[in-house]
Amino acid sequence: MPTNHNLFAALRAAFPSDLDSVAVETDHGLVYSWRDLDRASAMIANLLASLDIAKDPDGMPPRVAVQVDKSVEAMLLYLGALRAGFVFLPLNTAYQSAEIEYFIGNAQPAVVVCTGQHFPWVSQLAFKAGTCHVFTLNDDRTGSLLERAAHCSDQQTPAQRQPDALAAILYTSGTTGRSKGAMLSHGNLLSNAVMLKDYWGWRTPQQGGDVLIHALPIFHVHGLFVAIHGALLNGSKMLWHGKFDPKAVIADMPRATVFMGVPTLYVRMLGEAALTRAQAAHMRLFISGSAPLLIETFNDWQTRTGHTILERYGMSETIMLTSNPYQADARYAGQAKRRGGTVGFPLPGVGLRVQGEDGQTLGAGEIGGIQVKGPNVFAGYWQMPEKTAEEFTADGFFKTGDVGQQDASGYVTIVGRSKDLIISGGYNVYPAEIEGTLNDMPGVAESAIVGVPHPDFGEVGVAVVIAKPGVVLDAEALLAALKAQLANFKIPKRCFLAAELPRNTMGKVQKNLLRQKYQDLFASS
Repeated sequence: MPTNHNLFAALRAAFPSDLDSVAVETDHGLVYSWRDLDRASAMIANLLASLDIAKDPDGMPPRVAVQVDKSVEAMLLYLGALRAGFVFLPLNTAYQSAEIEYFIGNAQPAVVVCTGQHFPWVSQLAFKAGTCHVFTLNDDRTGSLLERAAHCSDQQTPAQRQPDALAAILYTSGTTGRSKGAMLSHGNLLSNAVMLKDYWGWRTPQQGGDVLIHALPIFHVHGLFVAIHGALLNGSKMLWHGKFDPKAVIADMPRATVFMGVPTLYVRMLGEAALTRAQAAHMRLFISGSAPLLIETFNDWQTRTGHTILERYGMSETIMLTSNPYQADARYAGQAKRRGGTVGFPLPGVGLRVQGEDGQTLGAGEIGGIQVKGPNVFAGYWQMPEKTAEEFTADGFFKTGDVGQQDASGYVTIVGRSKDLIISGGYNVYPAEIEGTLNDMPGVAESAIVGVPHPDFGEVGVAVVIAKPGVVLDAEALLAALKAQLANFKIPKRCFLAAELPRNTMGKVQKNLLRQKYQDLFASS
């Protein structure tokens, strides 16, 4: 049994015996060995440990808040923070000053790391909030963090940590109200990584080895925890892309075996003529998550490449919860088929149930709130004990806020977020059902349904539809077609055609922006 449950200790133990072999190769031709990862993360850990940091009055480990562009050095900063026993707090690169001010004020980090470009205003906010140490880190291997770390020893023993010790705080996107900081422990992160290594069939170097194309941001669960932990825990090489370029990712496929992406990335690659069965022949697994995958994308990818995308479901608060199967395996009830439009089965060790508004567990096919329990589920929200208590049931299940169903075979389907539910004239309207019907119509590329206030019905649906390239759609004709397929109370009152849907950096449609745009649509009715 390990005496130190620091996540880094487990990752380091999985490094291959040949530390001089290639661990990361970047799209700019830089090569990092496993020894480089070990030495550089040790130097950063030693720098953090050397700082004069006052003891936290609550006894919590010091936090390091990071808002930098993607780079291998940014990953090394994460590993160094784990080694030093600090709590890592990644921040979306799209956040602006008001948001950063809130995060720094809320988390009270001992250390803030930002890009050199943003140092003037970030440091001002940090020092004002009481942070004593602000460093810079750029994506070209420059910045004060690396300059200071260069003078530190490259030998370091990871700080002792128990499984329940805090490792990271991930702030939710905050589409309604203030963002909440989900507290994830070393045990949460490691248990999920170990389980996924087995469930997704990661091949060790002795089995021929896997190579991961890493083209995701690393301020998010998907890119930082699922992808990086997966590769490091398996001793697998990463082909590192600072920014997603569909041509570059497709060009790397003959040298790789695993790719993780959001649906938008798959759509963009499908737009490239270079994406063929021959080009993808060496690949073993394509994984999609962070946003719903259209069934059309699922089918088109299968036709073009011969590969079936594996869709899964997770959250900042829980890491991964469900997954379509990698392969048939008697341990997992003979699951064999990856079913488009679903997020698969609850992962081993994860308890999942669907509950109605009356608190009763619903049967197969019934729609309700998804609740989960397991070693991957977070302990609560940073400095929000009331909110934490509100989001957990008396028997310890976390209320995800997602609405869905589980069929008789165990497949889970996400219908939408509970906050996206439209209650129109007393009837529950689930946007995902209407969006699915619209998306199947000729010429429709994608759609979004949001609820807006209405004087008679309380709330009604509004549809925003994107046409396929070269197609001219008629909004009224789309509504008429919906009426032929769905109950009248589900039909949106208005339909708008748009060039694109607003999205965040992970490809999720920002429905809050659509609601704001159309909230006064029926005010004069």
